[in-house]
Amino acid sequence: MGKYDDIINLPHHKSSTRKQMSMIDRAAQFAPYMSLSGYSDDVKETARLTDTKLELSEEEINLLNRKLNFIAENKLKEEFCVTYFVPDSRKEGGEYAVKTGIIRIIDDIYKKIIFKDKTEIYFSDILQIDGDFPDEL
Repeated sequence: MGKYDDIINLPHHKSSTRKQMSMIDRAAQFAPYMSLSGYSDDVKETARLTDTKLELSEEEINLLNRKLNFIAENKLKEEFCVTYFVPDSRKEGGEYAVKTGIIRIIDDIYKKIIFKDKTEIYFSDILQIDGDFPDEL
């Protein structure tokens, strides 16, 4: 015998002194909570996690520079995988993304790389470049 078997089939109580409230009136009693519209979106935005941008050491920066120079000097037309930081537009921090493709231009003036599909990544946002590099780099 289950916990509620004795009451599960009893008829629903209806008041003999009060008439049943309409659906519109029942909904109206919750109207004061509508002033919090957008609140759940704000809570979700606050709870959304972002990464902090990692600071590279001098050695890591030098390695990235050597890799960029190698690509620029050898005019390589092969795919490279670049891990880079994307700042968040709504709050402090951001996230790391990975772009794989053929690098078309390494722009030393504006300090960015431009892929064949026109994706632009600034040098200062790059965390890592993976590809077919010589061992001496």
